[in-house]
Amino acid sequence: MKALVAVYEDWGIGRDGTQPLVIPADRKFFREITGSSPIIVGRRTLEDFPGGRPLKNRPNIVLTRQDIEIEGAIVVHSVEEALEAVRDWGDDVFVVGGESVFNAMLGYYKRAYVTKIAANPVSDVFFPNLDQDPEWKCTDPGRELEHEGIKYRFCIYDRV
Repeated sequence: MKALVAVYEDWGIGRDGTQPLVIPADRKFFREITGSSPIIVGRRTLEDFPGGRPLKNRPNIVLTRQDIEIEGAIVVHSVEEALEAVRDWGDDVFVVGGESVFNAMLGYYKRAYVTKIAANPVSDVFFPNLDQDPEWKCTDPGRELEHEGIKYRFCIYDRV
């Protein structure tokens, strides 16, 4: 299992249910890296997807405390149910947010694809700072890129 996240300098990932700063190449990277793999996502993060709907051509596992049904998604209410829903996919599963889902699944992913954005908009949700976690190592810092004056890089972290 892998995490896929875009973070700002303070490891913030969003504010008021959305990303305050979006890099188009990061969205493209998301589509390319996840392909048709299953994603595990929280309900609030799903609402920020295009049209607020599950992504097409892949299993969407929505981890939520709410007793709801979401067309085109498998709704689960615990980490154990999420793991059961993706057990046949091996490591080819991506946790894509938000904060509570990242934290709940942190012990299960072995790799994290982190788009580091050199900006610091105000965030109210955060991803764990892997640079400060001795269980994680940046194995590929990526090369510096730029979009409209904002520098970013695609980094890979592996659990050590």
